[in-house]
Amino acid sequence: MGIPSYHAIAAMVVTVAMFVAFARGRMSVEIVSLLTIAVIAVGLYFFPLEGTAPTDGLALAFSGFGHYALITICALMIMGRGLVVTGALEPAARLLEKVFKINGQLGLLVSLLVAMILSMGVNDTPVLVLLLPIFMALANRSGMPASKTLIPINAAVLIGGMATTIGTSTNILVVSIAVDLGMRQMGVFDYTGIVLVAAVVALPYLWLVMPRLLGDNRITNQHEMRRFVTRLRITENSILNGRELAEVVRRLPEGIEFDEVPAGLMRANQRLTMSGTHEAIEEAARILRGDTAPSWVLERIRRTSEEKRIDIAVVEMTVTADSRLIGRTLPGSGIADLYGVAVIGMHRPKRLVGEKDRYSVGGDMRISEGDVLLVMGLPDDLQNFAQADSLLILEGMRELPRRSKAVLAGVIMIGSVALASVGLPFYGSEGFYLLKVPIAISALAGSILMFVTGCVKFDRVGRALSGKVIVLVAASIAIGRIVLESGAADWLGLVIASGLQHLSPAAVLAAIMLFVTFLTNFASNATAATVGTPIAFSIANQLGLPPEPLVLAVLFGCNLCYATPIAYQTNMLIMSEGSYQFGDYIRTGVPLVIIMVVTLSAALVFTYGL
Repeated sequence: MGIPSYHAIAAMVVTVAMFVAFARGRMSVEIVSLLTIAVIAVGLYFFPLEGTAPTDGLALAFSGFGHYALITICALMIMGRGLVVTGALEPAARLLEKVFKINGQLGLLVSLLVAMILSMGVNDTPVLVLLLPIFMALANRSGMPASKTLIPINAAVLIGGMATTIGTSTNILVVSIAVDLGMRQMGVFDYTGIVLVAAVVALPYLWLVMPRLLGDNRITNQHEMRRFVTRLRITENSILNGRELAEVVRRLPEGIEFDEVPAGLMRANQRLTMSGTHEAIEEAARILRGDTAPSWVLERIRRTSEEKRIDIAVVEMTVTADSRLIGRTLPGSGIADLYGVAVIGMHRPKRLVGEKDRYSVGGDMRISEGDVLLVMGLPDDLQNFAQADSLLILEGMRELPRRSKAVLAGVIMIGSVALASVGLPFYGSEGFYLLKVPIAISALAGSILMFVTGCVKFDRVGRALSGKVIVLVAASIAIGRIVLESGAADWLGLVIASGLQHLSPAAVLAAIMLFVTFLTNFASNATAATVGTPIAFSIANQLGLPPEPLVLAVLFGCNLCYATPIAYQTNMLIMSEGSYQFGDYIRTGVPLVIIMVVTLSAALVFTYGL
């Protein structure tokens, strides 16, 4: 076995140092990642690997920035952004929201089961890409915070993907290497039962314990939520036209209240005084298909938005002491004529949530200093209005979903997922068959289509990408390569093999699984599969054990990538969305790894009679 090379020792030291720096959290993820890349680059330049030039070390250190995995993650983030800004996932989010409202724990359990089942037949990454925006939308709709749901959902996806040979590309790689070494070809569901047993044991932890180990990342307001009052005009195509308000009120968001409701059936052009929070008013107006401002200005805003291809935004503005609006009524202020924006609601300070008294936004209601206006329009027009009439913008502009492109964005996403999971119909010498497209290609094609069709604006792509994730991916790829090419992975494998001679079969399986789990959490799934599978075969021959359970121990270990964000690309996808720190993965992932290793090892021993 001997002593490892100094390159292998250095690779292990850098890996441990990066892990410790991430875990301590004193420096940001970006700084630690960039320092790791810099150390590898400088070290390999002055002390290159055997048979390589100094510049080859630089190429290795910075290879992550051009790696297909990083391009894939960025493309997936862009497609996810397309689903969000078009509102394509709002129906699914509302449906899931209803389940969560019945019972939050029931909603999470249903979500975990759906994630597991989907990932058995579809690659892990597309499944998470589909679910991620739904849970972000759910969090924005006052459901469970994203930080308490995304890590459990991601873990459920990874467990489901472990259950079949087609669940992940890593599974296929392990099985392929094993076949080349002489093992029989495994079927799609040969070991599904073993994983399902482990899933049943792990599910209570994912469902009941893991969310409690995670904090709430939602920004809590230090003030009471503002309630805005608006005058809703019933249009010809409104669902209220010809019906009583009581028939539809249950379909409206929580907190929406009405004053002075006329008796009998509602008719077109009638007005209702409605109050609620910013988001609730927008949702109620959408459901009721009514106008919260003069229809001519709303139509002009929509028409100009389509002509100029500029998104409509909604912003909250407060009236300052210098504003010309003080003492004026909204109808007499000329806001719509002067600036082309629509005031869709008004909030008056000191009137907090839950109070019963109301006031009208029209008629003789005069604007006072400190009133907050809810204003809709194009960004430039909103800025001109705020500057010209001395208004202070309280909330950053929130763009309204481009619902006209929601179906298109959904089709693009489903098409990209289908190409990667099901395949593209192709005719060859053997007739028709399904040609699977790598997720990197299908995701890149989907993101390009999102740009071309206008689902995602090119100048807004920065909002979809996370700099933290980008440098973290690049650093993890560099670490994975140096661990493999320096010989550190091979040396660790030999150490493990030499220490297993006197252990029971169950302990051997657990040790192999833990070793591969360590590799996959600090290097990559491919590295763990490439290194671990031949080692498992060698150990089986030395100890006189059947190779299949040991190979499955490697396959399972490659999928136990819960303990670090750099272990798998789905871990990185949720990192910025859930506002997670490195320690969140360690705190929740290590117990899950222990549960899965113990359960899977016992199930393998029982199944194969070891």
